[in-house]
Amino acid sequence: MKKTPLRRKTSINKTKFEISEIKTPTRKASRSTIMQKADSAFSLFIRTRDSQAYEGRAFRCISCGRVLSIEQADCGHYVNRSHMSLRFSELNCNAQCRHCNRFQEGNFSGYRQGLIQKIGEPKVLLLEAQKNITTKITNFELEILAKHYRAETKKFKYQIK
Repeated sequence: MKKTPLRRKTSINKTKFEISEIKTPTRKASRSTIMQKADSAFSLFIRTRDSQAYEGRAFRCISCGRVLSIEQADCGHYVNRSHMSLRFSELNCNAQCRHCNRFQEGNFSGYRQGLIQKIGEPKVLLLEAQKNITTKITNFELEILAKHYRAETKKFKYQIK
């Protein structure tokens, strides 16, 4: 007699199927999925952090200085995200309007001026030097980063959705 994964049990009114002896393989999440989760948690943290002055409803763009609704915020990186050593750096990332971030390729000159006003020129120069450091972040570290930034975001007084 051949075993089948589904056994049929009959009752008076209904027919039920019971799953037995089926082992579902556990799949590991791909690196891109883990990276996406870490990026999402970090982005929410940055946008929430920079919206606290406006009670979580607005933010000031680091590049152009306009105060806009929080729905128009992106997590803008001063040094490009492809440089893994600074991808999750809180100094490197700030709330930026979508227009500057997406359509003006980050509005680099305005971003630099805003960043100098916010953190000072020595730290900006340090960021520019750190981009040449080679860093490999493991999947485990990415999962820890995502968990950490989700927890940090919950600590803010004003939350954004």
